[in-house]
Amino acid sequence: MEIVRLGVDDAEEIGPRPYEVRLASAIEFAEGAGEAHAYVIHFEPGGEIGAHEAGFGQIFFAAAGSGWVAGGDGERLALPEGSAALIRRGEIHSKGSKTGMTARMVQVRDLTRVF
Repeated sequence: MEIVRLGVDDAEEIGPRPYEVRLASAIEFAEGAGEAHAYVIHFEPGGEIGAHEAGFGQIFFAAAGSGWVAGGDGERLALPEGSAALIRRGEIHSKGSKTGMTARMVQVRDLTRVF
């Protein structure tokens, strides 16, 4: 599992395209293959999803508020607003928030490339 910064300061200017691009930047951070699902998850203060095996690769993005993710060893990694945890299929993990968080989660059968 790893944490990826997805803030504007972490993005790169979008290069030449066949169409006009102005004042826009992007971060490409993963690719996947197979069945996919997308969710919005709201954590109340103290909310959590307990340890379980990931049935899909997950991109878990802290959109508002902050939280944490933990691997099979239970060690919590901070997940500040604007960051994402990349969780591979089969990885034991849990997630939650001490203060409240709204997260976006995209699940894809396998994350085939993580930047």
